[in-house]
Amino acid sequence: MHVMIFGAGYSGKAIGRLLSVAAHRVSGTTRSLEKTAALGDCGIVPFVFDGSTLTLELRTELATVTHLVQSIAPGRDGDPLIRLFGRERLETLMPKLEWVAYLSTVGVYGDHAGAWVDEDTVPKPVSERSVERVKAEQAWQALAEKNGLPLAILRLSGIYGPGRNAFVNLANGTARRLVKKDQMFNRIRVEDIARAAVFLAERCEPGIFNVTDNEPSPPQDVVSEAARLMGIDPPPEQAFETAELSPMARSFYGENKRVSNARLQALGFAFRHENYRQSLNDLWLDGSWNKAGA
Repeated sequence: MHVMIFGAGYSGKAIGRLLSVAAHRVSGTTRSLEKTAALGDCGIVPFVFDGSTLTLELRTELATVTHLVQSIAPGRDGDPLIRLFGRERLETLMPKLEWVAYLSTVGVYGDHAGAWVDEDTVPKPVSERSVERVKAEQAWQALAEKNGLPLAILRLSGIYGPGRNAFVNLANGTARRLVKKDQMFNRIRVEDIARAAVFLAERCEPGIFNVTDNEPSPPQDVVSEAARLMGIDPPPEQAFETAELSPMARSFYGENKRVSNARLQALGFAFRHENYRQSLNDLWLDGSWNKAGA
């Protein structure tokens, strides 16, 4: 299996690290030359991709790719790879391609007033970011159908893990306990994103899958639990309605839902970090909470 990860950021590096441990060939892209060393440290053969042009080296690498993971966020102009593959034939660039994964977000479901949603729930995105994600999903579905390729769409909840978590926020003084009545969020450890992606890739499994923990919960509870584990007082609670927030931060609270992961579990996948309490406890005890990419 030769996997190419376009946009090997936080999640992409975790996927690449796990694949390389399993002795698969993994390639990945980043926008800057300065970040290529970090990819190499994860067992990923790095390439620079500016979002629009394929270098000769990258074209040569794509010729042997069997599995493609797209992790670059779309913008107002749509998905950059869709634009690229609209100009060049996918089967010419990647003649050995067997499976495609698109990393999306549970934000596509929009607001459901705290009710449960699953992969059969019709998307009704609220934010512009989520509207762009729905369009990107649809574009990838059309491209995969046109080329006869199995496509897995992984809808991710709020991502956290080593170096990116409530402990870090408490340590640097940026943690807040914002309280909005009945607000519920799901979240997902980055390592479980990697495990889910590899699980699906090894089976060339198509479909839409929510990659999320088992326990949606109020966001302020996560901060309180992290503070308890650190042995410090949590920051005071703040009413969401009167808190000073950026428009982007405020928009996250406009989507209230509980997200089911039953479809992925029905395939036989087991989440290693099923809820935030167990996961935070593990991060604290093994000391990886402040180690990016641990």
